[in-house]
Amino acid sequence: MTSEQDTGNQKTIAKKVAELEARRSELELGGGKDKIDRHHAAGSLTARERIAKLVDKDSFDEIGMFAQHRATTFGMAGKSLPADGVVTGCATIDGRQVHLASQDFTVAGGAAGETHCNKIADALSLSLKTGSPFVFINDSGGARVQEGIDSLAGYARVFYSNVMLSGSVPQISLICGPCAGGAAYSPALTDFIIQTEAARMFITGPQVIRQVTGENVTAEELGGPHSQMRYSGVVHLIAKDDADAAMLCRKLLSFLPSNNLEDPPRLPFSSRVRPDPVLNQVVPTDPKVAYDVRAVILRIVDNEDFLEIQPAFAPNIVIGFGRLQGRTVGIVANQPCAMAGALDIDASDKAARFVRFLNAFNIPIITLVDVPGFLPGVEQERGGIIRHGAKLLFAYSAATVPKLTVVMRKAYGGAYIAMCSRGLGADRVVAWPMAEIAVMGAEGAAEIVFRREIDSAEDKAAKRSELVNDYRETFSNPYVAAGRRLVDDIIEPAQTRPYLARALESLHSKRELRPQKKHGLIPL
Repeated sequence: MTSEQDTGNQKTIAKKVAELEARRSELELGGGKDKIDRHHAAGSLTARERIAKLVDKDSFDEIGMFAQHRATTFGMAGKSLPADGVVTGCATIDGRQVHLASQDFTVAGGAAGETHCNKIADALSLSLKTGSPFVFINDSGGARVQEGIDSLAGYARVFYSNVMLSGSVPQISLICGPCAGGAAYSPALTDFIIQTEAARMFITGPQVIRQVTGENVTAEELGGPHSQMRYSGVVHLIAKDDADAAMLCRKLLSFLPSNNLEDPPRLPFSSRVRPDPVLNQVVPTDPKVAYDVRAVILRIVDNEDFLEIQPAFAPNIVIGFGRLQGRTVGIVANQPCAMAGALDIDASDKAARFVRFLNAFNIPIITLVDVPGFLPGVEQERGGIIRHGAKLLFAYSAATVPKLTVVMRKAYGGAYIAMCSRGLGADRVVAWPMAEIAVMGAEGAAEIVFRREIDSAEDKAAKRSELVNDYRETFSNPYVAAGRRLVDDIIEPAQTRPYLARALESLHSKRELRPQKKHGLIPL
């Protein structure tokens, strides 16, 4: 090549590179500066800004920046939609790879068309192939009406991909704007949903509900994060804004493995675990006195670091992530200060789903028991408490990860069984000295067993009190269960953290084989 040719070649390359950089700069602006300014004025970050908040600095590699739709009807012919309204690619979070998609509301309101959905589905596929978590940042007005059924087919591919990833890699959805109609089902198929205060998620909006049913409901009441957590149980964590959502997502991922073939990352830990005398005082000995079980959880986990999941939904049971000697554990605990800790329909669903997730991703389960039973009542019976309670029985029985159970106080009836009793495959069951393990509470049992003695007594109240105490001492104490080997040991509350740490260490290599089959049939 002559020097003139070489110079000409360099000029051509420089020109092409300049064109590329100009194109990239234009595409990175999404819908343009005016729309970005309006987005910022509404208190929201752009699609790329959200990614930058979430991932490690300079780690994002975008895939499909130049993607474009192929629609030609309804004014779509020749219409450019930067990145077709969604930014996809891979990055690292705390040095671990993730794949992600972030919808761009500045481009056609983030509406999802065929190419838009295909980009998301392809990113999901890469997540599965590489064994890396997937994060989907939602901010979309819904299906791209101009593309008709192609948009619906695209949604279907995304939903199918969500299901293919389920149980193989963690999936987390961030709801940072509108998420309406069919679009809401992709987050619902993922493992965790984090919704910002300003975001809204619903199938049919307030206007449609008002037209069809006459009910007057606001968008906040219907699709706001507090409604979607407290009433529907769809949302798992609520963030103040986009930056807070990214922070919560990073924290959640820190507890999780990258995929189902790995263990969660283990953090540095102290080799010595000391007894905690405070635990001797946290739980009242009177079974009728309420307390906050989170006070117990914080004394058990490392550094009092506990990430509670769905705190406002079914508050009578507490679930969340912590660590014990650096290892991730999942906590399931009855909450006596809400409905006395009884299991109802929502609590059963909440705990069962969490147990299924923990088992899928090799996370040991610690169950803290203080339960008076399943919640009685006509509403619960009609709502299917039998079917929903059976989900919890199924989830614990199917779980093969290490299962550690601590009976702190009450453990009555079928709820005792459902809270990971020995019969459901618990690997270690310990009880505190004041624990009561029985078919029912001593008061109710005495009324049945000693009804004649109480009725014939001159002082019925005194006789009832005497017989209640006799029943409690004879049948309800933990030594009866320990004698039947339903409890492995009875320990001082202060020894709970050291005991669990040793048990977890000994069970870390646990392997449990099950009958070969496609899957069990959980009572959905």
